[in-house]
Amino acid sequence: MRFSTSEVAAATGGELFGRDTEIDGATIDSRRIVPGQLFVPIVAERDGHEFISAAIRAGADAYLTSGPIEAGTAIRVTDTAAALTALGSRARDELGPRVVGVTGSVGKTSLKDLLAAAAATTWPTTASAGSFNNELGVPLTLVNAPDGTTCTIVEMGARGRGHIAALCETARPTVAVVTVVAGVHLEAFGSIDDVAAGKAELPASLPADGTAVLNADDERVAAMASATRATVLTFGTEGRGEVRASRIVLDGDLRPSFDLHSPWGHATIRLAVAGRHQVTNALGAAAAAMAMGATPEAVAEGLAGARLSAMRMDLRTAPPGFRVLDDSYNANPTSMRAAIDALAGLEASGRRIAVLGTMHEIGAGHEAAHREIARYAAAAGIAVVSVAEPAYEVAGEDATDTPAVAVERLGSLALGPDDVVLVKASRAAGLEAVVAALHAPS
Repeated sequence: MRFSTSEVAAATGGELFGRDTEIDGATIDSRRIVPGQLFVPIVAERDGHEFISAAIRAGADAYLTSGPIEAGTAIRVTDTAAALTALGSRARDELGPRVVGVTGSVGKTSLKDLLAAAAATTWPTTASAGSFNNELGVPLTLVNAPDGTTCTIVEMGARGRGHIAALCETARPTVAVVTVVAGVHLEAFGSIDDVAAGKAELPASLPADGTAVLNADDERVAAMASATRATVLTFGTEGRGEVRASRIVLDGDLRPSFDLHSPWGHATIRLAVAGRHQVTNALGAAAAAMAMGATPEAVAEGLAGARLSAMRMDLRTAPPGFRVLDDSYNANPTSMRAAIDALAGLEASGRRIAVLGTMHEIGAGHEAAHREIARYAAAAGIAVVSVAEPAYEVAGEDATDTPAVAVERLGSLALGPDDVVLVKASRAAGLEAVVAALHAPS
């Protein structure tokens, strides 16, 4: 979104130094500057002010600062993070009535990606990049919406109660989608009911003429109907929901097709993404798009071409011929079981192996949850290679204490075209290194 630097100064309560120029969007990463952007230095583990010169050299037209003024155009503010939030709120003023907030313990990024594809067939659409869903990612999504955007999809994450409410003050959504409530970030939230209360802040923020799109298959999500004054629209795969699926079929690469039923009509949906659990995400995306005015036919067209963000249910064939199901971006007990179900459901006559790392931030039940996942995999006939997580209690744990050692162990198995490997863990486990090694030319 384009702003003059004098407009940025007015929105952030800052003081303009240098010539008044125009910026187009913003970034907090000097390595990813697009010429013409505003650079916002964030003070965290590293002080972003150290990279202002690099950002200017890379093409930033202006920068925020709470420190010294360097060359070029600057806007001095008291707090750069707070200024970014203020600029996001100003950008929101330009985005009109179609702003969708998406949250949930599981599936919010995938649903966001599917919704962006479904909406883009009807409106100029922008959406959060990847999982950029926090107090920095939300205002950046708004500020980076291209001029002319009429549908904006904002993913919202939380690590405690009050976080989503604060994000909603900036994004001011008119449509809310809630996927699933699960035992994620329990170290911060405390209990699964606290997680539900935190997620309910999204539908609670809606105006009376908004729409809350809720998963009827999750009782905690369905109960959020009482937390909002907006119209409630439900979706589900278990015979419940106003937007629902029937005749769900998976092809040999786990891509679902199904019949979509809704108050606006019916359509046949064919997804290009893998996993039966993506049907739920597709239903939530379809419900939100149709609530805003898209037709079932337009939704079907958009979903057919949808692609997910990186490291999410990405099924590809490695050079030696075996297949790799990369779901390494994040993990919790709910998504682990879904990924294991997907692996078990693949058409494969050979071995099924799950390379599993730690599930972070699941609270006091950490060890029990990991043991349960290992048992769940074993019951499905899946061999587990555990990476740096003793709680899985897998024999030979001491031989797989790093991703590199896990790759060596897989190499010793002489995997062939009939075999398939799932790679999944919380992001901090770094198992994308396993995926990269498996796909490296032999």
